[in-house]
Amino acid sequence: MATMTYREAIREAHREALSSDPRVFLMGEDVGRYGGVFAVSLGMAEEFGEERIRDTPLSEVGFVGAGVGAASAGMRPIVEVMTVNFSLLAMDQIVNGAATLRHMSGGQLSVPLVIRMATGAGKQVAAQHSHSFENWYAHVPGLRVAAPATVHDARFMLKAALADPDPVILFEHVLLYNMSGEVEELAGPVDLRRAAIRRAGDDVSLITYGGSLPKVLEAAEHLASGGIDAEVVDLRALRPLDLETILSSVRKTHRAVVVDEGWHTGSLAGEISARIAEDALYDLDAPVERICSAEAPVPYPHHLEQAALPKVDEIAAAAKRRVGSDG
Repeated sequence: MATMTYREAIREAHREALSSDPRVFLMGEDVGRYGGVFAVSLGMAEEFGEERIRDTPLSEVGFVGAGVGAASAGMRPIVEVMTVNFSLLAMDQIVNGAATLRHMSGGQLSVPLVIRMATGAGKQVAAQHSHSFENWYAHVPGLRVAAPATVHDARFMLKAALADPDPVILFEHVLLYNMSGEVEELAGPVDLRRAAIRRAGDDVSLITYGGSLPKVLEAAEHLASGGIDAEVVDLRALRPLDLETILSSVRKTHRAVVVDEGWHTGSLAGEISARIAEDALYDLDAPVERICSAEAPVPYPHHLEQAALPKVDEIAAAAKRRVGSDG
């Protein structure tokens, strides 16, 4: 076992990929000499050279489009988009290009592209750098979407993404980069189709992903001190959803709280709640509850930003309501 930060785990995943496959290269804004705005690629330009670690102009539509073309031609590009907000400038390339080419070519064309982007709030960098749009991309057929929420997943999810013949989007929450954790050095790639049970329990299912996982685990520990045994489900895969794991947990606990840093309206939490209602309604002893961000652009002031995001006490209170409800 090795201990490293989430940032270091992603860097090691890149180093492994670049060393083992000459088709792999990384490109994006400031990924080279600067080492990446989140320091993920620090030192990699010196190690692998400018052909493999490519700084790009400030044009998301341009360099994401180049990634689509390179992947279609047989390369294995990793494109770093600085934040999810900036990915909207490349939405056409991702949604109308990468996601559709296999279908529109009758299966003749693959786009094995990996797009990494930071997501989420909590760093006090205001609305244009802080939103959570995972559900936008999880809505799109042709894309595979995942969110590594642990250091171990950060280390091994990239390998699975690069092996996939279709485009994969990896969402890295900004508050996780400094998080430390243990990594099993000989572990294989993460299954991009499967959720993970991070804490077993019998009383209520707490379902979440990405940067909300630490909050949910903290809430579960608080609940345990009060005699409520919460099960924590880390979705990991946002498209396709691992319904088998989600429904199995809900059928065991008979209650569910879904925690999502996106907004309530049109949220991934809403989709999960609907799937539970469609497939496990009669297993529920209480309505599904959602904890999401406030319906507003993420504020800049620290106290307002924190007030707008899901909080540990809110998650715990929701679980208590579900356990105490008679349905």
